[in-house]
Amino acid sequence: FLAVMILLGLIIGGWEAKLHSRPYMAHLAIQRKEITYICRGFLVLENFVLTATHCNGDKIIVSLGAHNIKQQEQSQQNIPVRCRIPHPKYNRKTHKNDIILLQLKHKAELNEQVRLIPLPLAHQRVQPGTVCSVAGWGRTNALSEVLPRTLQEVDLKVLDDEACLKYPGGIYRNYNTRTMMCVGDPKEHKASFKGDSAGPLVCGETAQGVVSWGPDNGSPPRVYAKVSTFIPWLKAMMRRLQP
Repeated sequence: FLAVMILLGLIIGGWEAKLHSRPYMAHLAIQRKEITYICRGFLVLENFVLTATHCNGDKIIVSLGAHNIKQQEQSQQNIPVRCRIPHPKYNRKTHKNDIILLQLKHKAELNEQVRLIPLPLAHQRVQPGTVCSVAGWGRTNALSEVLPRTLQEVDLKVLDDEACLKYPGGIYRNYNTRTMMCVGDPKEHKASFKGDSAGPLVCGETAQGVVSWGPDNGSPPRVYAKVSTFIPWLKAMMRRLQP
């Protein structure tokens, strides 16, 4: 039996991303009581970042335009979060509806290093076998605590729901076909992991998934929140909060 845990993210089997090739990526510094966590997110409007509810906290600072997060790069824009809107039906035990909208205190300045990523159409389905990609500043080895300085990325295959539902050992017993995606071929040692939590699964030019959960040894498949399911809710929230 493998314990399942919420991940603070990692790219296994990937490589360093080309400088500012993913200008929608957000690095989140989250204060929860006295502890600081890190997560990922992605810019969907000038003043809205999408991430996972398990990355919620008391205070969040969003960094946009970053490549090396250990340096103060000129391209970086650090913006505090004004308002956190977690999905009202998020379930911490089953990881269902693991999605949260963050409203920034002010709009990001869009340029070559900071750009939006399009969201999918409501209820759009990604065909199993589609190769998508994920990026993050997470651990690159399940046994190592060292985090990379620069943005890493990896290509991953979207699997049929059955690949998670019928996986031996009951690891994915909380998998929900409506709100989740099963991603990452078990035969390939490639995955998102600790430090990549809540980054986008990008298929073509679109953010189709949000890194959510999986086995704590870093093995694929991993489970992603299915963004297309939440489009009606996201649009309603953004309309309501837009100044």
